[in-house]
Amino acid sequence: MLDWQDIQIFLEVARCERLTDAARRLGLDHSTLSRRVRRFEKQLNTQLFERSTRGYRLTEAGQRLLGHAEEMARHAIDARETLADQNHQVSGQIRLGVTEGFGTWVIAPLLAAFCERHPGITVDLLALPRMINLSRHEADLAITLDRPTSQGLVVSRLCDYALRLYGSQGYLQRHGTPRSLADLSHHRLIGYVDDLIFSEQLNYLVPLLGAESGHGAPAHFSLRSTSVSTQCSATRHGAGLAILPCFMASGCKDLVGVLNDKVEIHRQFWIVSRQEQRQLARVRLLWEFLRDAGERNREFLMGESAELVVP
Repeated sequence: MLDWQDIQIFLEVARCERLTDAARRLGLDHSTLSRRVRRFEKQLNTQLFERSTRGYRLTEAGQRLLGHAEEMARHAIDARETLADQNHQVSGQIRLGVTEGFGTWVIAPLLAAFCERHPGITVDLLALPRMINLSRHEADLAITLDRPTSQGLVVSRLCDYALRLYGSQGYLQRHGTPRSLADLSHHRLIGYVDDLIFSEQLNYLVPLLGAESGHGAPAHFSLRSTSVSTQCSATRHGAGLAILPCFMASGCKDLVGVLNDKVEIHRQFWIVSRQEQRQLARVRLLWEFLRDAGERNREFLMGESAELVVP
């Protein structure tokens, strides 16, 4: 008979693909985990993983076992949630991954209300300038710029949002206000580090600026950063002009919209979870709360209001 702990270990190594990462998540030391994996393979008389310097990759036999193991995990989750529902208590931990700017400026204020209503739930907010990898169990829920296409995920459109070009009052007084896209070639600009952009959805300056856009000389960047919050701070302190989300800039009284009739970019956020995690009562609660907040804040996210509405 298979040991459930061996199945959990197998799943974690398969998802993380690196023994050190799996050991950290399981609370085991590296050597113990390695012995447990080899013992499990010996018990099954089957090699489940190909070992290399790049990590642990599933063999064909491992792939076959993975489907059964994930099904066992789903049944275990269902059983635990059924018992929890009988007690009418929603508690536990949720790890929510989200892009750094949206997480800091929108999701964090909303979570203050959510946590007040559900004191038994602990939310770990991962507000990072990169994509969250749900397949490696980095989070239970994620809010992404790109719509995921992987199988086994539940995906829903969370909201649309707008971005515009902004400058500080001090910068515009010193350097003047551009009247056309061509004028931007004479201004200092702030944007992302090209080779570190984690989503093409953030590559909105190239179509607007520089030689490729046909609007004069290439753009000059005075400062580039992987963090949109850093870009916003630099813009507020007069380092240059930047394209910023309206949900971030509209509350900054020292920022002024520039070329509003020519620069307005629309993007979307998607909310996503693995199927087995989406079934958890606490995850369902947060999912529906965020969906409701997205609908109520359409005007705020599109730059038509400066006030965030908390459901």
